[in-house]
Amino acid sequence: MDSLITAAARALATGDLLGALKRVALRDDAPALALRGIAMAQLGDLDRAKTLLRRAARAFGPREAVARARCVVAEAEIALVSRDLGWPAKALDAARMTLETHGDRANAAHARNLEVRRLLLIGHLDEAERTLAGPSPVPLPPASRVNHELAVAGIAIRRLQTKAARAALVRARDAAREADIPALTAEVESAALVLRTPAARLIARGEERLLLLGEVEDLVASGVLIVDACRSVVRQADSVVPLATRPVLFALARALAEAWPADVSRSVLLARAFRARHVDDSHRARLRVEVGRLRGELRELADIGATQQGFALTPRRASEVVVLAPPAEEAHAAMLAFLADGESWSSSALSIALGASARTVQRALDSLAAAGKVQSFGRGRARRWTTPSVPGFPTTLLLPGPLPSD
Repeated sequence: MDSLITAAARALATGDLLGALKRVALRDDAPALALRGIAMAQLGDLDRAKTLLRRAARAFGPREAVARARCVVAEAEIALVSRDLGWPAKALDAARMTLETHGDRANAAHARNLEVRRLLLIGHLDEAERTLAGPSPVPLPPASRVNHELAVAGIAIRRLQTKAARAALVRARDAAREADIPALTAEVESAALVLRTPAARLIARGEERLLLLGEVEDLVASGVLIVDACRSVVRQADSVVPLATRPVLFALARALAEAWPADVSRSVLLARAFRARHVDDSHRARLRVEVGRLRGELRELADIGATQQGFALTPRRASEVVVLAPPAEEAHAAMLAFLADGESWSSSALSIALGASARTVQRALDSLAAAGKVQSFGRGRARRWTTPSVPGFPTTLLLPGPLPSD
């Protein structure tokens, strides 16, 4: 490997993007194309970066399997940052196996972390945890350790394990300080904000207050009966009744929980569950049927008894009934939560992440765009959606460049 390529790779690894480009900007050999592609990705020109990396992968000879695999890993990260969740995951897995076979532990670990980040985006926590389990990250370079610890923190946060998440973020912050790359430090600080930002609203006995993620964890462990509007479940300790596919039943459960220990009139339940403006006997009959179904679903956790005015919820073992709701509730809140990460999403990626049809996602995006809550750029398949930019929040792009000379 010639000295210019080595110098450019080391500049790229320390975050000196312009210094790396100055050394290889006019070269078209495979290593130079790969370095230029990674640098352009970190500068935000993702389309140009993908083109350069594909040219580099084709230019590397048949004996340079490791170099080609590194190009695939870099292209996979660009796809992840672009929220192109349809990018072939098998290609990344094959590249990771090639890197492991040839002893490139740092880049193999980075490929594994990319797989985990994709699985986290689409909510496959068990698979993400299995993928992350592997060799200890301690012998890896600091930048790779940051990636690993951020993945560990991401899984812990989604599992409401704030102590484990906080410990992983401390390790990530130490590794980022050792790496001395501003983008890594910004990534860690952005992830740590989740633990200091209100995660939910507690509604109990007619009062509301915001909860941090740690307080949500304590609430779940306290043994109270929780109607969780964030995940559309009813839970008490380890007992969970999912109602995400039963919106009418969940609406009834939430109305009863918000009124507890009082009862809820039939007219209120009809309005909340069926949005009925004019009530007739058919609505009352349907309400009795749906309350019976809800009683069956919650039989291990609570009873629903009829009162003179309507119905009341009575927990079997819990001493308190509360509702856990998102900090702000509005139409298409789940979609806005994905878009709030600061990255640009395609409608197809949102469809994969939300588990919804393409038509449903497109209608929701059009509605949010009309309300000024999201914005788009590009046309056709290149169209991407974002939330309007918020001053003071850095846009992060975590793409540590591998050293071709390694």
